[in-house]
Amino acid sequence: WKDDIKIDQEAVAGYIGGEFAPNGGAHSGRDWGKFDIEKEVIGLCPTECMWMDGGKLKIDNRECTRCMHCINVMPRALHIGDDRGCSMLVGAKAPILDGAQMGSLLVPFVKVEEPYDEIKEVIQGIWDWWMEEGKNRERLGELIKRQGFQKLLEATNIKAVPQHVQEPRHNPYIFWKEEEVDGGWSRDINAFRKDHQR
Repeated sequence: WKDDIKIDQEAVAGYIGGEFAPNGGAHSGRDWGKFDIEKEVIGLCPTECMWMDGGKLKIDNRECTRCMHCINVMPRALHIGDDRGCSMLVGAKAPILDGAQMGSLLVPFVKVEEPYDEIKEVIQGIWDWWMEEGKNRERLGELIKRQGFQKLLEATNIKAVPQHVQEPRHNPYIFWKEEEVDGGWSRDINAFRKDHQR
């Protein structure tokens, strides 16, 4: 989903008061003590976008990464938004020596509505690139690893977005081309050294 998480404040109070079992009762095998929303939900939010304000749960949806931990713990209180679609991941594989590997995020969000033209365009671009550039018995994930994610973005006409970066400075998926850089690759080294001292 793309819009805000829906919050039922009465159900949030029900979880805090012990009226509802957290995690849909999945961990009811033993006594874990009273439900602590600070420790079990707010403190485990990866982007720290949640807080309690006057007995009400607040969420900064701009910071939310949609990990769904809070929704899993309090399914009666929190629901996904109405603007729904899908994310497209490519290149997942399970080689024997390396083990299972998650696919790379190609399309962070696309609407899923008939006749599915947006999805078909992406898949067609992937097929064309893979058929043209792939070696015999080479999987898509191996082609991406060999040629780079940037080539896949170019083949599918998708612009690079922050969601494509797995970790900062970790996966070099995005490279500048000379025509995209003001002045190209040639630089006046003395002018550069004014701002970048050794």
